[in-house]
Amino acid sequence: MSEIINETLTQVLSKVLGSKIIHVDFQTEQLHGGTLGDVQLVTGNATTADGREIPFKIVSKTQKKWERYGDPDSWRREYDLYKSNFGALFSEGFRWPECYHVEMNEEATETRIWMEYIEGISGLDLTGDMYERAAEELGRFQGKLYGELPAFLQDLTNLSEVEYMKNFYLRYRSWERVYDYLRSDDCEIPKHLCKMLIDIDESADEIFNRIEKPPIVLCHKDFWVANLFDSNGKTIVIDWDTAGWGYLGEDLASLIADEADVEHMVEYYRRCIPAYYKGFSEYADISRITDNCVYEMILLLFGYRLVEWYMNAEEENKLEETDDEKMLHIHTLQKIFQIRREDAHFKRRWG
Repeated sequence: MSEIINETLTQVLSKVLGSKIIHVDFQTEQLHGGTLGDVQLVTGNATTADGREIPFKIVSKTQKKWERYGDPDSWRREYDLYKSNFGALFSEGFRWPECYHVEMNEEATETRIWMEYIEGISGLDLTGDMYERAAEELGRFQGKLYGELPAFLQDLTNLSEVEYMKNFYLRYRSWERVYDYLRSDDCEIPKHLCKMLIDIDESADEIFNRIEKPPIVLCHKDFWVANLFDSNGKTIVIDWDTAGWGYLGEDLASLIADEADVEHMVEYYRRCIPAYYKGFSEYADISRITDNCVYEMILLLFGYRLVEWYMNAEEENKLEETDDEKMLHIHTLQKIFQIRREDAHFKRRWG
């Protein structure tokens, strides 16, 4: 399954194009992929039985078996979800790429998904309006599922656990290399940023008590800008291999802080949180929630990770681009600090 299979491609295109395909000329181009994922854009011309040539674009995603810490079956999750009725949960405004065909090898160690190629705006090209729209559609999607709780969703056996984020943080906190560096005299990260991270550690139990009070919702859990596409005003989300149960607002933390638009982090925090809860509240009563905890989740998810990235850059050769990378991580932490400093002024509250 490691190579594009012409026979399968012909069958898939016959289904997609609604005509019997007898010949395909194609080329491939490597696209962004997840961990150990091989994602290829397949383009070319398909020849029909009546002699017509139809241009096409389709994505082939191959995923080999591997074990993510605390989530061993994530490697095959997209395959399982596409095999299920999960796609029926989406709406016109918020969806994943349409799937045309899925397959797994006989050893059950590799999957291939043939899916729609999404053309749209993604990554750091997303605008503030697109961020806000994605947040509102995410809230609407999660609120609808929380309010209706489809029976088959409870029966899905391959979804990540609620505690994944908590365990991710605790694992980082127990890593002496990063934990000790943050508290050492050799640490070159500004002291007020170190204190911000240490304060979170000291309050972690109380913070998780607050985070765990709001509704448990279905999360994407890798909801960062490279996985989001704005296509004609619709939000399309790729890479669902980490999807599962999680905390209200957990995906927002990734949207705002995970290798995102650093210069606009504070603005997007202000815009996205109200939009998210607006969408969620269309389907569920959240009037009892008085603290959204998104700032705390940003630090829990990305605080130690940013310190690790800073340390890795510091240990590399002293090149100009290395210094730029170090400053980017410091700048990101500074923006998170700014969110905390101004939090009381714009954090959305209910009650």
